[in-house]
Amino acid sequence: MNAGDEKNDPSRLSARPRKTPGDGLSPGLAPLGLAPRRDGLLYVPAGYRADRPAPLAVLLHGAGGNAHHGIALLKDLADAAGLLLLAPDSRHATWDIIADDRYGPDVAFLDRALHQLFRDAAVDAARVAIGGFSDGASYALSLGLTNGDLFTHVIAFSPGFMAPAEQRGSPRIFVSHGTQDQVLRIDPCSRRLAPLIRRAGYDLRYKEFAGPHTVPPEMARDALEWFAPGTG
Repeated sequence: MNAGDEKNDPSRLSARPRKTPGDGLSPGLAPLGLAPRRDGLLYVPAGYRADRPAPLAVLLHGAGGNAHHGIALLKDLADAAGLLLLAPDSRHATWDIIADDRYGPDVAFLDRALHQLFRDAAVDAARVAIGGFSDGASYALSLGLTNGDLFTHVIAFSPGFMAPAEQRGSPRIFVSHGTQDQVLRIDPCSRRLAPLIRRAGYDLRYKEFAGPHTVPPEMARDALEWFAPGTG
């Protein structure tokens, strides 16, 4: 694929952290301001400093959810970890590859959000994660492996499937799933995905827990400690 083809590839993200970002961020939760209704949220931790690049987690909500559900996955841990959180809303009820079997508007919107964030924030390029729950986890796996030259880590809480357009880079992967999940049952979902991920050569941390379709606090803590050791 040449440079022109990649630029027009609807599955690819072009935004990258800058070495000299701006200094226009204040701690707290704020809308992205990129769309009038389906927008998104940015959480800047209390201890954020423009001269100290911070880890970033892009968090994706489940079907029928919104950015508040995405942010909630790790918000309680973000201040202690010094973690930037970016949570876009999907353009429709769920993410494009799931709704329409193709990449498109959600990738484009996330790319806009990332360009804005990287313009304004000091982000540690060695700790950029994409993660989510349920449909958001499936989309995180799919988009994260497709854009593994941006994302260093992928966090999937109770995913159903993955459909990367291609494999790029070698992001590390965390998957958790409840053994009593009745929404996305563990056997045809994570227990099928885990061997595929390992056979594809990825470094996988796979954890099961006794519970339903949810993200227990201990799974969120484990994922954060795995992503940014010593900060959780």
